[in-house]
Amino acid sequence: MGALTDHLQNLSQGWLYLIVGLLVFAEYAGLLLPGETAAILAGALASSGHAHVSVVLVIVVVAAITGDCVGYEIGRRFGPRLLRLRILARYERRIGQAMDFLDRRGGTAVFLARFLSFFRSAMPILAGMSRMPYRKFMTFNVAGGVVWGTTFVLLGYVAGNSYKKVESVAGRGGAVAGTAPRRSVRA
Repeated sequence: MGALTDHLQNLSQGWLYLIVGLLVFAEYAGLLLPGETAAILAGALASSGHAHVSVVLVIVVVAAITGDCVGYEIGRRFGPRLLRLRILARYERRIGQAMDFLDRRGGTAVFLARFLSFFRSAMPILAGMSRMPYRKFMTFNVAGGVVWGTTFVLLGYVAGNSYKKVESVAGRGGAVAGTAPRRSVRA
């Protein structure tokens, strides 16, 4: 974490925007990368004048939405084959939990998964694999991308140099939300 912070602080604005956008995009496209951390850090860097908060907001929101779209297409085209990859065997339990969450919550799971670390990367792929209608997926994807991106960039912005505490609290909040009792209602 400290290495990422140091690296981002020493970049020009253009490189900062590119790296933050790529980290967020890649996380939502299915890779377990620190996209959420990058969004918080970019907000914190904007508060100290290293970046423009409006540019960071647009980049993070667009990267989250487009990353989810790519994840959805990967799941739709390659989903069952991906699940047979040996590297995913250690995530079998969590993938099962994400699939159950999607089955019970439908589109709402796409929205809420943005706030849950593992689910954030897996949900778009699973939504595509489950053949969720694309219009429904996009509705929840865009709403979730706007809410998630705005929330985490502004949390970093308001926290400024206290971003480490915000990241810790936000991570715990997501974990609590992911374990809360669920109703069996589909959106």
